[in-house]
Amino acid sequence: MINPSTPITGATVTGFTAPTYTITPDTAPNASSKQWAVTAIGGTQTGVDLHATSKPFTITVFKVASPKTLPSASASTGVIVGSIPVNKFRILVRKGAVPAANNAAIVNSAELIIRVGAGTDTYEPEDVKAMLSAMIGFLSSNSVGIGDTLLNNVL
Repeated sequence: MINPSTPITGATVTGFTAPTYTITPDTAPNASSKQWAVTAIGGTQTGVDLHATSKPFTITVFKVASPKTLPSASASTGVIVGSIPVNKFRILVRKGAVPAANNAAIVNSAELIIRVGAGTDTYEPEDVKAMLSAMIGFLSSNSVGIGDTLLNNVL
């Protein structure tokens, strides 16, 4: 169950010192999701705006609406015939920002999609956890570089 503590400690990025984000439950887009709005910030984040209708700052987590299960294996070989169904989870962060002076805000977004093959969640859950751990570790340890790449398009 996803029940984030608040405030969230943000990752290190150029120009921010000790960023934190206080989140409040918000109305989710559908029954298969939960959403939070950023209602306060901490640390040094000069110019960052809080959630507003015209400049959203939300975090949304989508679970699988109709979970897929593993199909039956061949009675003679024990091998599953055909493709393995995949369950798709999503995490979406939206942040409104003004693109230039005298312009209305647009919505920027970052989306993480996690695909988990049916059956792997029960047969090798440690590998699913390792995948997630590696991804979060990579994102966290490379947050400065990723942030800079978003601005200068240099890898």
